[in-house]
Amino acid sequence: MLLCAPAKLNLCLYLGGTRDDGLHELCSLFEPLALADLIEVSPGERDEVICAGVDGENLAARALAGLRERGWEHEPLRVEIEKKVPVAAGLGGGSGDAAAVLRLAAGEVADLPRLAAELGADVPSQLRPSLALVRGAGELVEPLPEPAEHAAVLLPGGGGLSTAAVFAECERLGLGRPAAELEELAGRLRQVAAAGTSPLDYPDLLVNDLEPAARSLRPDIGEALDALREAGAPLAILSGSGPTAVGLFPDLAAASAAAERLATTEAIVCAAGRAKLAP
Repeated sequence: MLLCAPAKLNLCLYLGGTRDDGLHELCSLFEPLALADLIEVSPGERDEVICAGVDGENLAARALAGLRERGWEHEPLRVEIEKKVPVAAGLGGGSGDAAAVLRLAAGEVADLPRLAAELGADVPSQLRPSLALVRGAGELVEPLPEPAEHAAVLLPGGGGLSTAAVFAECERLGLGRPAAELEELAGRLRQVAAAGTSPLDYPDLLVNDLEPAARSLRPDIGEALDALREAGAPLAILSGSGPTAVGLFPDLAAASAAAERLATTEAIVCAAGRAKLAP
């Protein structure tokens, strides 16, 4: 069986206060990208997750172990992940892989969203990748209508930026919004996205509160955002905790033309807003 695990893009990310469990309240719009990891699942002698180039325990392996702990009795599986989504780049690559593994047990294991939330903040939204309003610490996912056509140019900046480090820097900088403001922003995002328009139609709402902290740790993020604007991006934003800078464009043709103008070979051009779960 071959699966796709789409990258996710944070069109916006508003940061709230710290909860009793130590996590931050968030308000974000997530959407899938055509960029995706390819996952091959086959019978094995034992459960095994292989992901070349990723050191340490893989989140997909934790997902499979979590299914076993909840009594999933499927035959042992060999899960081999071909990484296409840059690692530690704010694009949810590991979370997408974990969610793809959890989808194998859909209808067979109760309360997959709860298990997804235990694995990580980005995993619940990736169980059914779509444009979604994401609240709480990532566990509250409200699907929204598919947006109008648009595309993205990604500048991953080499990845490697720790989410924990970015949130720690947010604390140092005193970033965060009151709960009432998050609630008001959620209502505005829900209203504009419900019409199925392109995110380029509501650019004033596409703000990432983590950007100052990420740029503090990686000043090159600012250079990447400026390069995308100079290449013609109507909007340039930071995805997640970074360091990926993203230029949004009305279509793939415009995105491809902009990528050619960039003086870099790292640019990734992809459609946005629609998930592809199989090759």
